[in-house]
Amino acid sequence: MPSFSVQIIGALVLGVLLGWAALTIGPVDDGSPSGGDNWLTTTLDTIGSSFVLLLRTIVPPLVFTAIVASIANLRNVANGARLAWKTLQWFAITALVSVVIGIGLGLVLRPGENTTLDTSDGYEAGRTGSWLDFLDSILPANFLGAAARTSTETGDAGAITASTTISFNVLQIVVMALVVGIAALKVGSKADPFLAFNRSALEIIQKVLWWIIRLAPLGTLGLIGYAIAAYGWDLLAPLGTFAAAIYIGLALVLFVLYPVLLRTNGLKITSFFRGAWPAIQLAFVSRSSIGTLPVTQRVTERNLGVPSEYASFAVPLGATTKMDGCASIYPAVSAIFIAQIFNIDLSLTDYLLIAFVSVIGSAATAGLTGAIVMLTLTLSTLGLPLAGVGLLLAIDPILDMGRTAVNVAGQALVPVIVAKREGILDVEKYASASAEDLFADDETPAPAAEVDEAAERQPAQV
Repeated sequence: MPSFSVQIIGALVLGVLLGWAALTIGPVDDGSPSGGDNWLTTTLDTIGSSFVLLLRTIVPPLVFTAIVASIANLRNVANGARLAWKTLQWFAITALVSVVIGIGLGLVLRPGENTTLDTSDGYEAGRTGSWLDFLDSILPANFLGAAARTSTETGDAGAITASTTISFNVLQIVVMALVVGIAALKVGSKADPFLAFNRSALEIIQKVLWWIIRLAPLGTLGLIGYAIAAYGWDLLAPLGTFAAAIYIGLALVLFVLYPVLLRTNGLKITSFFRGAWPAIQLAFVSRSSIGTLPVTQRVTERNLGVPSEYASFAVPLGATTKMDGCASIYPAVSAIFIAQIFNIDLSLTDYLLIAFVSVIGSAATAGLTGAIVMLTLTLSTLGLPLAGVGLLLAIDPILDMGRTAVNVAGQALVPVIVAKREGILDVEKYASASAEDLFADDETPAPAAEVDEAAERQPAQV
């Protein structure tokens, strides 16, 4: 059977072909002004959205049980607090360099002066970001971090239908898991039955997870095919320079900044990309850091040699707060683009504010979806017109593919760097990193009792 990476690449190619075929078929005449999706577009959408839904369904229990287990393992870890602090430091360092790259590209390429768009085409986004969103994101509304939203729709015959959707705030789940894990440590031996149950639940969840991940090639086909069928590439024409600036910035971060950091820390560049590529690929087509989280954590541990005790903490945290694509490159270039469109001169203070929002503000939108919230937060901080957001929404799905791929690459990179600097990285495993290890047959770990006995005999010096 072809390797996982080959399957993904094959699905990408086939998805592109099916997407163009769906574009050729065109919309169906359903009575609406613009027509409806044809059967192929609908099929691709169903396949892709079903796969992402399966991934997102497994994420809440995975994040909770994995973090509780990792906190429990701190009994055998000498400096867990130091690891957490170093992780946040590297999150900030990479975000700062990324936003500087974004600002530089905005000033050099000047995308707002090379577009046919007019300010009258803009409109304010329906969803905006604010600094209060940070508190809303981090303070759990309930134990599960779940939120329900009911919407009503009036049909042609006047019938009113109501639908309720439930979403999970992953950052709130992380906070709850941290609290429960720390409480379990404080309780001591009385918490052993709970921790044993948590370990068992984690193993079951991981087994289900890998059944879902094996469907990734099929999901990729649907996601990329629908993206092309629904959006095409013709929308890029009036925003060509802007889109080019975004993708050039993303490429500089992914293929220049990250390799420089790897080499600076004595790590082989090709090993990182071989090991992390399955997650980067899936992030590109799924456009969801949270949906890719299980794969990111898997490759970080299995392929890149980061200890699971640390990876189970760092990767979920990164998936909610580490966004070099969405929170650094994109808002920096976009803010400069919108300022140029509206003929507003930005001062040095404004550029410093862009950097500040990019480094600190990503956490304020951790519980919300999409880079648009991060962009509106940046614009409102600078006092720029929010109507400019509407100018960019037409091609946002196309840009979101590259943004998410860079986000996920950074979420795997930082734990690798921190683990290497702290001397806990499995260097041999990292050097031999391969995507083929993703579905290795050694998924079933040693029994919990054997793990505990081994840990007691030789405590980990993390």
